[in-house]
Amino acid sequence: MATLADSFLADLDELSDNDANIVEEDDVEAGNMEEDVDGDLADIEALNYDDLDTVSKLQKTQRYNDIMQKVEDALEKGSGVQDHGIVLEDDPEYQLIVNCNVLSVDIENEIVIIHNFIRDKYRLKFPELESLVHHPIDYARVVKKIGNEMDLTLVDMEGLLPAAIRMVISVTASTTSGKPLPEEVLQKTIEACDRALALDSAKKKVLDFVETRMGYIAPNLSAIVGSAVAAKLMGTAGGLTALAKMPACNVQLLGAKKKNLAGFSTATSQFRVGFIEQTEVFQSTPPSLRMRAGRLLAAKSTLAARVDSTRGDPSGNTGRALREEIRKKIEKWQEPPPAKQPKPLPVPDSEPKKKRGGRRLRKMKERYAITDMRKLANRMQFGVPEESSLGDGLGEGYGMLGQAGNGKLRVSIGQSKLAAKVAKKFKEKRYGSSSGATSGLTSSLAFTPVQGIELSNPQSHAHQLGSGTQSTYFSENGTFSKIKRT
Repeated sequence: MATLADSFLADLDELSDNDANIVEEDDVEAGNMEEDVDGDLADIEALNYDDLDTVSKLQKTQRYNDIMQKVEDALEKGSGVQDHGIVLEDDPEYQLIVNCNVLSVDIENEIVIIHNFIRDKYRLKFPELESLVHHPIDYARVVKKIGNEMDLTLVDMEGLLPAAIRMVISVTASTTSGKPLPEEVLQKTIEACDRALALDSAKKKVLDFVETRMGYIAPNLSAIVGSAVAAKLMGTAGGLTALAKMPACNVQLLGAKKKNLAGFSTATSQFRVGFIEQTEVFQSTPPSLRMRAGRLLAAKSTLAARVDSTRGDPSGNTGRALREEIRKKIEKWQEPPPAKQPKPLPVPDSEPKKKRGGRRLRKMKERYAITDMRKLANRMQFGVPEESSLGDGLGEGYGMLGQAGNGKLRVSIGQSKLAAKVAKKFKEKRYGSSSGATSGLTSSLAFTPVQGIELSNPQSHAHQLGSGTQSTYFSENGTFSKIKRT
C-alpha cells in the first residue's frame, strides 16, 4: 500500500510533466508568432509602393476579366428585348448588371489607390501638381503628358485641362523645387498612369452597358434623370438597392468633384451638385433656380429608385408622373408674383352725420374744450418773437403768453363750472345733502376741546341753522347742560 509520501512524489512527477508540455507549447506558439511577424513585416515591406503589381491587383483577378468579357459581348450584341415575365432577381442579365455596379465601385477604389501611387512617385518631380489637379484621371493624364520635362512651355496640354488651370500649372512649374525623376521611377509612374487610364476606360464600358439596360432595370429612375445619369448614380452608389437606401441629400452629392478655380470667380460655379447637374431638367432650369431644382431632382430620384428596387412599377409611369411634377414646380417658381390689386376707396358720404345734441353734448364739449392758456400758446403775434422754454427759439414755444404784461406768464384763473360741480358733490358727501338726508356713517358723537363728548342732532341741524338758534351740549364734571345762542 502506497504511503502518503509516495502519493506526494507522484503528484510532483505529474506537475513536472505538465510543465514540460507547457514549455513545448509555448515554444511552438513563439515560433508561430515569429513566423507571423515575419509575414507581417514582409507585407509591410511589400507596401512600400516600389512594385505596382503589389498595389493594384484588380485587373489580374478572374472576376474582373469575366465581367468585362460579358460586358463586351453584351455591347456587341446590343440591347435585346427583355422578358418582363421573369422575376428580376432570377434574370441573369440583372445579375450581370448588379455585378457591373459592384465592379464599378471596385474600379473607382482601385483608381484612387493607383492615384496615390502616382502622386507619391511624381512628388519628387512636381510636388505642387497634386494641389492644382485633384481628379485622379486628370492627374494621371497630366503626369503622362509632362513626364520628365522641366520646361512646360514645350508641353501641349490642350484638351486635358481648362485654360486657367493650364496657365497656373505653367507658372508654378517655373518656380518648383522638384528635380527630374530617375528613369526607373519614371517608367513605373508612366505604367501606373496607363493602368489608371485603362481602368477608367473599363469603367466607362461598364457604365455604357448598364445605361443600355437601365430602361429595364430602373425604368422610373431613367424617366426622371435619363439613362446615362441613372447608370452613373447606380454605379457610384453600388447598385440599385444601395441607391434606394441612400437619403436624398447624399444622392445629390453623388459624382460631385472638388473644383479648383485657381483664384477665379466662383459666381458661375455650381457647388454640392454631382451627376444631377447633367440631367436635362437641371440644364434647362435658370441658374438662379438650379440649386432648388437639384434638391428636388435628388428627392424624386430617391423615390423612383425605391419604386424600382421593389419592382413596384415596371412600366415607368411613376417616374414619368414624378418628372411632370418636377416640371410643373419649376414652372411655378418662374411665374412672376401676382400684381398688387388697388384697394378701392369707400363711397363718399355727402350727407352730414347725425350727431346727438342737448345738454349732455354741451357738457362734454365744455369738459374737453381747449383752455385759454392753450389758445394763447398756440397763437403768435405778427412781428413779435415768442418766448420759449430754453431761450433763443429753443424748446417749447409760449406763443402770445405774457406778451401783453410784464414778460411773465400770467393767466387769470377762474373756477370752471366743472370744478364747481365737483366741489358741490364733495361737500354733499362730506357734510350731508341739503335735503336733510344723512349717510349711514354719520354719528352724533364728536370730541370737543372741552372735556367731554358733544352730542348733536343731525335732523335738527338744518332747522336750527335756519332759525339762527344753535344748541350746544357739553359735559362738565359728568353733567350735561344746554346753551342756546342766537
